[in-house]
Amino acid sequence: MEGPRKALPSTEELRIWRDFIETTEALRSELAARLQSESALSPGDYAVLLALCEAEGRRLRPSVLASRIGWQRSRLSHHLRRMERRGLVRRAECAADSRGAEVMPTAEGAEAFERASLPHLRAVRELFVSPLTRDQLAAAEQLATTLRTGLESSRGA
Repeated sequence: MEGPRKALPSTEELRIWRDFIETTEALRSELAARLQSESALSPGDYAVLLALCEAEGRRLRPSVLASRIGWQRSRLSHHLRRMERRGLVRRAECAADSRGAEVMPTAEGAEAFERASLPHLRAVRELFVSPLTRDQLAAAEQLATTLRTGLESSRGA
């Protein structure tokens, strides 16, 4: 008879889980600190500007932007207001639908993103890519893909 205890992670599985989460958080924290100190952009600013700079015409509706960066619309709305006050993004009437708006980087926002990108990418290489072998990078990709697929399945996506 299998009880509820069988469904719980083992001590070793919990150790691996904690190590994975703690290491991921340490990487994110270090990358965020470097990004902030080198460019005055937060990871959220960078994610928004990256999505906008990669978008066709460098503009997106807020709902599409929220989906691309994995944020709730309310979180994005608050963040965009802060970025607008700092002159990094602006809203414009949607070319395809005058009832809606699109978000785009300002010249200052695009410049800030460009200045931040090289140091940020160097930090990603230093902290994530360089310490791993090609096989470990491939395993990390497989792990991320498997976990993302599981999350999407559990959400019914």
